[in-house]
Amino acid sequence: MKRKSFDRIVTAIGLGLAVFLLIAAGLLNWGAGFASDSVSSQLQAQEITFPAATGNPDESAEVTKFFADNGDKVLSDGKQAQMYADHYLGFHLSKMPTYAAASGASRAASAALAANPADPALKADAAAKAGMVETVFKGTMLRGTLLTAYAFGTLGSIAGIAAIVALIGSLVMLLLSILGLMHIRRVPEDATI
Repeated sequence: MKRKSFDRIVTAIGLGLAVFLLIAAGLLNWGAGFASDSVSSQLQAQEITFPAATGNPDESAEVTKFFADNGDKVLSDGKQAQMYADHYLGFHLSKMPTYAAASGASRAASAALAANPADPALKADAAAKAGMVETVFKGTMLRGTLLTAYAFGTLGSIAGIAAIVALIGSLVMLLLSILGLMHIRRVPEDATI
């Protein structure tokens, strides 16, 4: 094979790869912006206000500082959602039974009440246990939703980093392809591989 033909093929592949990486960078950047904007707008729409403290006396200084710095602010990004879910909701939910345990206790209290519907102590117990089920359910659902927002925010950040890497890769491939085109002009016609 002639050297010029080989160099043309390699240069064309390099240009194609540069275009592909440029398109990938654009799509990744769009995805990063979409994820970031979606997480931010959805969190802000819920108007969840950050407390200045978690109530956990055993938390790290980093967590205490994060809550102090973000106290009274509305949740607006994935990191805030993760900190609120793990260190505020998670701490308070850890003091409660799991949803399965609370639900089982509520069913047992309801069954006892059904056997003796006139007993005021059973009515109060069934109401308290039903309230616990509702509290645990809402808390675990909110925690799960906030951690999902954190995951999507993190994926958006990763896509943003990947967009920068793809753009740099595209520019490097374009530069190498230009150097390849310049090299083709210097290769003798009769050179072979």
